[in-house]
Amino acid sequence: MAFISGPDGDLKTAFVSDAFLLDQFVGNTLFTWGYNPFGGLGDNTGTNRSNPVQTVAGGINWKSVVGGLYHTAALKTDGTLWTWGSNSYGSLGDNTTVSKQSPVQTTSFGTNWKQVSCGRDHTAAIKTDGTLWSWGRNSYGALGDNTITHKSSPVQTIAFGINWKQVDCGSYHTAAIKTDGTLWCWGYNNSGQLGDNTVAHKSSPIQTIAYGTNWKQVSTGITLTAAIKTDGTLWCWGQNTNGRLGDNTGAGGSKSSPVQTVTFATNWKQVACGRSHTAAIKTDGTLWCWGENDSGGLGDNTIIDKSSPVQTTTYGTNWKQVDCGYRYTTAIKNDGTLWCWGRNQFGGLGDNTIIYKSSPVQTTAYGTNWKQVACGYYHTAAVTNGDI
Repeated sequence: MAFISGPDGDLKTAFVSDAFLLDQFVGNTLFTWGYNPFGGLGDNTGTNRSNPVQTVAGGINWKSVVGGLYHTAALKTDGTLWTWGSNSYGSLGDNTTVSKQSPVQTTSFGTNWKQVSCGRDHTAAIKTDGTLWSWGRNSYGALGDNTITHKSSPVQTIAFGINWKQVDCGSYHTAAIKTDGTLWCWGYNNSGQLGDNTVAHKSSPIQTIAYGTNWKQVSTGITLTAAIKTDGTLWCWGQNTNGRLGDNTGAGGSKSSPVQTVTFATNWKQVACGRSHTAAIKTDGTLWCWGENDSGGLGDNTIIDKSSPVQTTTYGTNWKQVDCGYRYTTAIKNDGTLWCWGRNQFGGLGDNTIIYKSSPVQTTAYGTNWKQVACGYYHTAAVTNGDI
């Protein structure tokens, strides 16, 4: 999950999962890099790229982008929704199960899409009317339509409603926040990632055991969920292998109810979950990571797992937005520079190598005009203000 704060430091109301929306995003180009056998980069090839390339759709009207396992979704400033890449379970929403190497629109078309998120093989999106739609793999009920039947076209969750504000997709589960501040989860729950104090899968939305009406932003990983409340506190639940919940309880074990990170604190601004690690930015602009670190995804110049938050080696108080992929992390600073670190076997760091990095490095595109970045499992996508 990723988003950016407004000029006053507060979160924008239009959240996005693994991406974000900003009304001032006008005239932005879209770049992708990393793993590409299924066409997730949208450049009409199946070739991996270790340097940023533009999608074949081109254009300067991209607003936000998100990544799944092998597929990608993006919104344009005209409110249209585009998807590309792997489509085995219908995750592109174009009423087929044929993979696409170039962007296509979902079957629902429309110009009123507001926010989108990609999971492993499913996609969820919110329209400007506040309705929530999902499509793709539904083995454990991740679409929230009270079935376990895959859908290749968008369907509404069983909860319906027109007050959905932000949605985020994990591997096989989904989490979303309503405009009333309530938090809902559904889908796979083997490690308690739905936060309802059970390990039973749910095919319809349920509230976390913490309840409350003060949830602000949520992010999901493979088997974990993290969320920030309006009071600035950060909560995590689900699988805790490698210390990914950040509560200093070490490797192993799971929490089926929300727990706070060991730092407690009331100044968390944005959180992002990867496969087995977590990253978050505080209101002071500092960036913290915890969890699995065998590939250097925490950016602290080590490959040692951390069960409590640590800062990246670059430190600084100018981090703006962060997102996590499969054992790697990407983040943008206030100066518009883009940094990546961790696992890199397919070029997901965009530095023209396939060498892992345990400290942040800039993509080969450099530049100071990066606006938003998102990670799939092995590929990265980012929106920039103008060409690079």
